[in-house]
Amino acid sequence: MELWDGYFKDGTKANVTLIRDNNIPKGIFHLVCEVLVRHADGTFLLMQRAMSKKTYPGYFESTAGGSALKGEDKITCAKRELKEETGITADKLEQIACVVDESKRSIYYVFLCETDCDKSAVTLQEGETSDFVWVDADGLKEYITNGKLCPGNVKRLSRYFAALGVI
Repeated sequence: MELWDGYFKDGTKANVTLIRDNNIPKGIFHLVCEVLVRHADGTFLLMQRAMSKKTYPGYFESTAGGSALKGEDKITCAKRELKEETGITADKLEQIACVVDESKRSIYYVFLCETDCDKSAVTLQEGETSDFVWVDADGLKEYITNGKLCPGNVKRLSRYFAALGVI
């Protein structure tokens, strides 16, 4: 059983404990953290979702991420999810977006991790990811244009992607 802290829409804790897969009460949200990885050479890491995933199996995601566990702050969550899903350790994260999704009762914090890691050393998380690829801005634009990137990623990162000129 995965436990989460409940939050109000403004990001303050609501002193409510949520259980994954249970309904989230009206006016309460859970925290989701995502990390976009940009290599020192300017390429971006895309992770392919496992075919066993309920939503968007086989699609690529531009971020590693997931829900914050009870007691985790957004930075701790983002670093944990990045390490679990890619094997990359983030020394520093820069918040590049915060999106409230009323329909999912989620507050998404999106971070940028710049790294000079060994690009071939990315690891996959069993049941979560099945492949990865590094792409430049043109490659990222192609994944978005061809509908290979999860729509939620594109929506949450729309301002960042627009600044890159990929949407």
